[in-house]
Amino acid sequence: MPLPPFCSGGSASRRRFLKLVGRAGGTAAVLTTMKEMGLLAPAGATSKPALQAQQGNGTRVVILGAGLAGMTAAYELRKAGFDCQILEAQDRAGGRCQTIRGGDVLTEIESSQTCSFDEGLYFNPGPARIPYHHTAVLGYCKEFGVPLEVIVNENRAAYFQDDKAFGGQPVLNRRVVNDSRGYIAELLAKAINQKSLDQEISDLDQERLISFVKSFGSLGNDYRYAGSSRGGYITGPGAGTVVGEAFEPLGLAALLSSDFWDYKLHFGEGYTQAVTMLRPVGGMDKVAQAFAAQIGELIEYGAEVSQIRRTPEGVRIIYSGSDGTEKALVADYAICTFPLSVLAEIDADFSPAVQAAIEAGGSSYAKAVKVAFQANRRFWEEDYNIYGGISWTEKDITQIWYPSSGFQSSNGIVVGAYIWDNPIGERWGLLSPVERLAKAIEEGSAIHPNYDEEISAAQGVTVAWEKVPFSKGGWAEWEDEQREAAYQILLQPDGPIFLAGEHLSYLTGWQEGAIQSALLAVEGVASQVAQTGYSHIS
Repeated sequence: MPLPPFCSGGSASRRRFLKLVGRAGGTAAVLTTMKEMGLLAPAGATSKPALQAQQGNGTRVVILGAGLAGMTAAYELRKAGFDCQILEAQDRAGGRCQTIRGGDVLTEIESSQTCSFDEGLYFNPGPARIPYHHTAVLGYCKEFGVPLEVIVNENRAAYFQDDKAFGGQPVLNRRVVNDSRGYIAELLAKAINQKSLDQEISDLDQERLISFVKSFGSLGNDYRYAGSSRGGYITGPGAGTVVGEAFEPLGLAALLSSDFWDYKLHFGEGYTQAVTMLRPVGGMDKVAQAFAAQIGELIEYGAEVSQIRRTPEGVRIIYSGSDGTEKALVADYAICTFPLSVLAEIDADFSPAVQAAIEAGGSSYAKAVKVAFQANRRFWEEDYNIYGGISWTEKDITQIWYPSSGFQSSNGIVVGAYIWDNPIGERWGLLSPVERLAKAIEEGSAIHPNYDEEISAAQGVTVAWEKVPFSKGGWAEWEDEQREAAYQILLQPDGPIFLAGEHLSYLTGWQEGAIQSALLAVEGVASQVAQTGYSHIS
């Protein structure tokens, strides 16, 4: 995750020092240090376009897709007097903002599954969390009265597992995190004591710096790391004479032989992953439902678009209705929120540059896969004292998520795999849902040996987003070169057609990106109307 830019005047020695802080403490430590040194620029806030009532004066806008981007655009434009209609191919609103419950059917291109979860249990196959600084989506939740709860995104009682380290046995998160920090602090303390960093940090108080490093890494008076209660206990402290038996520190060589340190070690300190993380009570689709409650009458469901045409007066959209008949809809403007992976396959008369940019962006969507199981005993709580959070493994499944609600109840939903590495996701997408479920159980047993006794494929469900109609991928993944070329082209309207969605943001994969992109499109349409002073279609 890139760091915010330094203010002007930062020295090379400071940058080297901050690199050392980052290696020792991760992004959070760097951000704190930068703030104290006055090097952190304040973040800007997203605001809605300041549209006036009846500014649209009946101008017709067709919106393609009833995901969060499409519904945001319709909601804001209608308030300003625009005449909006949304065409949605599916029988529900929300797009990838979806929640699966018992009885729901999850359809992929080559298969379908019917969820058998008990009443009250659910699984978010798409977005599942909202960072505290995603003010646009949180603002709509507040405006629409969507109740929120905290999701436990990181848990020191969860596990890391890697076949290459510790004999393949799972190791407590708190041991890996704190022992890693301890060893790096020891190395840094030695470098400071040996005056290896004098030139780089000559303007800092070295005595206070060594105290800082000692405290950060829980080092002894000899500045060596010999373990810490931060790593937890084999037997915890108790009453009477029970002092507790702390874990011995994990070996540095063993920690290095694993890949935990690559990004998993500081995953929970990333900009979009740091506490506090939130979610709607009862499922992520509560956000989509709240939008639909505001503008639902504008949505035509079962409307599959086949052609997008520009006309002298605006746009003409050809689509099949829910009854299969071909229909046409004309409007002054269109806002298309289809994923580029879908839009690239639609017959449209975009300009050659825009069409090429759509195809470039559409070819690089994440092949994300998720798997979820109902467990009829909350074994992660009863056997492991895990209440929410994520365990990590180097196996394909990558993560196991534990539920952040219903603590100490009788059952719950475990996310048994969350894959976003494209080679792995592509392999899993070729598997049938039954094969994915079986493989997730097999690999999850490396973390929980009794896994196959606690869950079963009969109460499991899986989604490979590359195989989901009208999505064809999890989210856009722009290469740097594409950001400089194709992405910039798609930010501009193609005549009366504007594009919007998470793919046109620097928050791809997040609902915030979709909403912010929609607000930009709304502003663009309103600006064009203000410049022309009239609508094209009477």
